[in-house]
Amino acid sequence: MSAPSDRSIPADRPVVVVQAPRRRFTFWLLMLVLLISVAFNLMLYSAWHTYFGYGEGVVERFHSGDPLATDKIALVAVEGTIMPPFTGHVLDAIKQASRDDSVKGVVLVVDSPGGLVADSNEIYHALRTLDTDKHKPINVQMKRLAASGGYYVAMGAGPDGVIFAEPTCWTGSIGVILPHYDISGLAEKAGVKEDSLKTGPYKDTLSLFRPVSETDKKLWMEILDETLDRFLEVIVGSRKGLDIKKIREMATGQVFTAKQAKERKLVDQIGFLDDAVKSLKERLKLDKVRVVSYESPPNLIERLVSSSESAKPESRLGAVLDAAVPRAYYLFTALPGIAPH
Repeated sequence: MSAPSDRSIPADRPVVVVQAPRRRFTFWLLMLVLLISVAFNLMLYSAWHTYFGYGEGVVERFHSGDPLATDKIALVAVEGTIMPPFTGHVLDAIKQASRDDSVKGVVLVVDSPGGLVADSNEIYHALRTLDTDKHKPINVQMKRLAASGGYYVAMGAGPDGVIFAEPTCWTGSIGVILPHYDISGLAEKAGVKEDSLKTGPYKDTLSLFRPVSETDKKLWMEILDETLDRFLEVIVGSRKGLDIKKIREMATGQVFTAKQAKERKLVDQIGFLDDAVKSLKERLKLDKVRVVSYESPPNLIERLVSSSESAKPESRLGAVLDAAVPRAYYLFTALPGIAPH
């Protein structure tokens, strides 16, 4: 075996420099951190604006009428189950109509089975403020469904508002529902037993793991009765020709067709959106008007959640656990507690 050569490398021979893999790894790691930082800051920015009510992002769209007219009639849509984040978008639209001096009146377009009690009342209150404080009259157009909380928000038009219902609309369903599920039989078969620690007898009220006790029923029926009374008072204050006795007779949760609702004075006219707009235009004594609608694009947080949350197993578990939380609804549904999710 020959000894290794100790000859030096010629001066004119090119030297190849190999970049260490560690440097490339560091570069891409820094880029990843930068991207994560940018995304995180965008999320914080979006959340901050949403929380404090800035940058609501309401976009005005031309709907019909004279595109060159100065005076406007705004369409505010209440569509789907009334609950967050939907509630915030409706309130943003009402705020936009309130701030815009060229908006002379509003047509509330309802296509909803109702939803959470507090959210329904919040929209109702904002509409009444728009009518009484800003002096912007409101008409209502009921489309496919304006039941329970959907009817509740329609009362935001007040006693002078005109309510139109499409011929095939279902409305009414005046009442309150508090969903509850008793899975005690299933839990017993699965060998699951509830053993919660609590500081008071009502801390586990409406537990999924036992039937509703008579004590619980008395407690919650008092709350539901008070919530129903609120619903009836809102209708009395908004519908001429209806007293509390007549409304209470209809407060069975029954849904009515447009024709039945008109006969019971729950609505004024059977007609379509054009009829509601024309009626409001005449009330406002406007010759030319531009009808506009509002859109609230989902913010960054909502986009990220909607695209990823449904794929997570824990989100489905969360929906099940969420069903155990007592919530009162002005809601028309055969599956209480499931439709809102």
